[in-house]
Formats: sequence, C-alpha cells, structure tokens
Amino acid sequence: MKFKRKKNVRMRGSKSHGYGSKKKHRGAGNRGGRGMAGSGKRADQKKTMILKKYGTSYFGKHGFYNPTKKNIRAINIEELNKIKKEKINLRALGYNKLLGKGNIDRKLIVNVDTILIGHSCGCAFLVRWLGETKRKVKKLILVAPWKIPYGTGVYFDSSKKFYDYNIDESIVKRAGEIIMFTADDEEEDGKKSLRIYHENLKGKVIELKNHGHYTFDDMGTEEFPELLEIVLK
Repeated sequence: MKFKRKKNVRMRGSKSHGYGSKKKHRGAGNRGGRGMAGSGKRADQKKTMILKKYGTSYFGKHGFYNPTKKNIRAINIEELNKIKKEKINLRALGYNKLLGKGNIDRKLIVNVDTILIGHSCGCAFLVRWLGETKRKVKKLILVAPWKIPYGTGVYFDSSKKFYDYNIDESIVKRAGEIIMFTADDEEEDGKKSLRIYHENLKGKVIELKNHGHYTFDDMGTEEFPELLEIVLK
C-alpha cells in the first residue's frame, strides 16, 4: 500500500519549499497586511482600493451606536397633580419611569412595569406610599434613603410626622427588585437610615465611593451612570 509523503518532506533540499521567492513566505507582509490593514487610517498601501470599493464615506469620525440604549421619559410624582384624572396611565401618556420628587394628594393606579426612584426623603415617601396603596412595581430604587427626623422646634415635629411610620415588609413581595444606593462617606444618620430600610425590605445595597448624600455638591457631577445601568437592566 502506497502512502503519499507530506509536502514538507518532499520539499527537503528546496530553497523556497514551493513558495517562490523566500521573501514571500513571511506571514501577510507580502500582501500589504491582513484584512483592512493599510486602508488609509494609518498606513495607506490599500487606500486606492478602499476608495473604489467604499468611497470617501469610509474615512472620518462617525461615532458609536449603542444597540441596547433605551429611550427614557420620566415624570415626577409632584407633576401628577396637574393631571386631572382619577386613573392615570403613564404609558398612554408616553412616560416609562416615575420619579419620587414631590408629593401627591390622591391615590394613583401604578402598573407592574413601573420603576420608582426616590432620593433621600423621597425614599421615605415612596416606601410609605407603597405600604398604604399595596401597589406592585417592577423596581424600587432608593438613593441615599433617609428615615431619621431632623431639625428643631416645629420643623422637627413635622419631620417626625413624615418619617415616623412602620415600614410594610410585604413590599418585598410586590416589588420585582429593590436596590439601595449608599456611599462610604454618607452621614451617620444616613447609614442608620439605610440599615432600617434594609432590615425591613432586604434588597441589594450598592455602596459607591465619595458620593456623600448623592447631591451635586457631594458628587461634583450630574451624571449617575450606575443608576442608569440599574434602570436599563
């Protein structure tokens, strides 16, 4: 039975081993690089071919497109007072996120796709509202949650009325996900408030460095990519 010898064995004694000139057997160097190498953005040995094939639109800065980006249109709770309806369908109005700024003086219908976001005392309002209305929500996000009365005199009395309530632990069953943001340099009462909320609502705690109470003065910026990531997730 005959066996065909391997090519490299048959080429023993040959200077080029079948590749012609020895300079041609050196990776992709003999053809100007692999793929789009030399297209003109650095080297330009293939620039004329690129221009013929793609035209001048191939060159220049075109930016990036994020296929996972979602368009978010938000509305604050205080703005709902302007809508004179007993039942408000936020999706029908073009909104897909409800924020916790301000107060509302009537009950609202919130669907299970709603994402509630509160900051500081707004967290206390949202948690109290969810406990009283027994609504279901997709996500409850608490940023620097606060639960400790503060101030002096009459202001302390009103603050105590606002914060002094029992947290409804059944919110855990009605919220698809609960996330709490805090910071390593948050005030001591802020850390104590977080422990109160977490003991009753569990959920995920995210601690960021040098964010204080998540105000512009503490963060030095209006950008909050970590929150955006949680909302879009």
